[in-house]
Amino acid sequence: IKVRLDHPIAACLELANAVRKKFNLKHVEVVPSDPGSSSATVGIAEAAAAEIERWLKRPDPIVLAVGTGRTLKAAVDQLPAIECPNHRIVSLTGNIAPDGSAAYYNVVFTMSDSVNVRSFPMPLPVIATSPGEREMLHGQAMIKPTLELAARADVTFVGIGDLTDDAPLFVDGFITRKELLALRAAGAVGEIVGWAFDADGKMINGITNERVASVPIPTRDGSLVIAAAKGERKFHGIAGAIRGGLINGLITDEETAEHLLTAL
Repeated sequence: IKVRLDHPIAACLELANAVRKKFNLKHVEVVPSDPGSSSATVGIAEAAAAEIERWLKRPDPIVLAVGTGRTLKAAVDQLPAIECPNHRIVSLTGNIAPDGSAAYYNVVFTMSDSVNVRSFPMPLPVIATSPGEREMLHGQAMIKPTLELAARADVTFVGIGDLTDDAPLFVDGFITRKELLALRAAGAVGEIVGWAFDADGKMINGITNERVASVPIPTRDGSLVIAAAKGERKFHGIAGAIRGGLINGLITDEETAEHLLTAL
């Protein structure tokens, strides 16, 4: 007797397994694509929220690091009330927008609204005005413990930003159009918490990278680094992050998973 489960979820499980094996990733989740939706977050935000919740419900203390962006903001907005005072959540990136206001898509404060957990925000601009200013800010007594805590995260959740004309870093005012074009001319295809990288996952030298105040992405030797990202405009960025080993986990949709399997 043979039983075959012909269902979208079964196809997603097969795709996830194929992506995990091909790219030697530790965690992969694939959600159904919705051709009728224009949302860049629907589906993967729900999956990311469920995965974050699973980690927060672990009995042993953990350090959970988070990036920023629309997908993660949509994910944490869906988290239920959770009591986990033994865990610590740390932000990888600054929470100060260019005009001095709180960065809207920084998620640590949003998580603190529903989750009873010790949180460690990064009271810095996303991108400093100069390399010297970044070094000075990172040397502050109140910042150094947060940098050290983020470096030893057990699990890290990040988004992957594109560098198209509507790139979040540009639209949200963190970089100028001139800087966006310079990054693209240097080969940049995506960014994670402000760090721009090329198609091989190598960090771009200079330009805005020399002023990014974000914590370096935690080492994949000690942390599970899960990116939640999907969509054609992010194909190159997701592929580069995988090639360069910037991530070892991925939450995405069918369309993106199929592209990765055929294009890489």
